[in-house]
Amino acid sequence: MPQATKQQLEAMAVADLLRPTLLRLGGELRREKIAGVSPQQVALLVAIKYAPGVTVGELAANDRVSTAAMSKRVSRLERDGLVARTKSESDRRRTGLTLTEDGQRTLRRVRSRRTAWLASRLSALSAEELEAVGAAAGPLARLLELEEARP
Repeated sequence: MPQATKQQLEAMAVADLLRPTLLRLGGELRREKIAGVSPQQVALLVAIKYAPGVTVGELAANDRVSTAAMSKRVSRLERDGLVARTKSESDRRRTGLTLTEDGQRTLRRVRSRRTAWLASRLSALSAEELEAVGAAAGPLARLLELEEARP
């Protein structure tokens, strides 16, 4: 059996084992309402944080929802003081979104709470298991970097 084929089969077996665990772990991390915001609202805040000036239309396209539906979601965040709409300096027709101080503070609370949740679960592992998870973190992050680099 050629080496590439064997590696591909091994990768498929690992993916089959890892996928359900990663899905459940991600779901658990996003499940609860933290700091008064839903998981969906947190996802929007994160999207705005990493693309300041993004428009409602761009967010809608990324989430594959109507602009009207996204506008309603963003309006709630704006009403709660987490997001601000600002006119573009270069194109007055364009209104971008940015996080307010409260929005940034909310994301920090969410991140802290999620990290604490994960740390409490990780602390139940043996030292060897914890070391293995820590060793896997780098290669798993590399998978995402490879995905982001794709055209």
